[in-house]
Amino acid sequence: MYNSKPHQEDDLGRLHQHMLDTRLAVLVSQGEQGLLATHLPVLVDTGEGKLGTVYAHLARANRQWEDLAQGGEALLVFPGADAYVSPGYYPSKADNPKVVPTWNYLAVHAYGPAEIIQDPAALLTIVSRLTERHEQGRNEPWSVTDAPADYLDGMLRAIVGIRLPIARLQGARKLSQNRSKQDIAGVREGLTASPDQLDNQLAAHMRQL
Repeated sequence: MYNSKPHQEDDLGRLHQHMLDTRLAVLVSQGEQGLLATHLPVLVDTGEGKLGTVYAHLARANRQWEDLAQGGEALLVFPGADAYVSPGYYPSKADNPKVVPTWNYLAVHAYGPAEIIQDPAALLTIVSRLTERHEQGRNEPWSVTDAPADYLDGMLRAIVGIRLPIARLQGARKLSQNRSKQDIAGVREGLTASPDQLDNQLAAHMRQL
């Protein structure tokens, strides 16, 4: 991704935390069927490999997995908070009107070779771990084993798993770092006062600068 130097995020711990906090990623690949993208929940194992490994699954009817099976690099996009930044947030505008709107945002891109998993036991592990992650904290968490065995076997035959060992990571943390401290404070205050919850989320990240 294009990412100017003031907004580049290189801290591996912060990159991993962003990925862990993202509930739905976007898997992008280029193959015989052209450019394809699928939105899907993922498991991020930060302890497997130098940069971590991502697990997920696709519907077998989603032919993107056939392109992935041919090799080549795939991309996982982990979006984060974002907000429109009005020039009206900048105190410096009073002295210098040469300002334009922009957009602040957080994002991580993970690249690597995707491996296809079709072994039923391995698929069961993936879907079980995904379920445990998202059922965690519920009063009566649902478990994969709550489903009838024959029904579960049929569901597993309808999916293929993906393992993506991360070869490289890119992180964008665009939080007005190219502006003065006064302008950063103005943006933060403007987004905090906004009735939009997404603006408030971005403002919370700016408070960590």
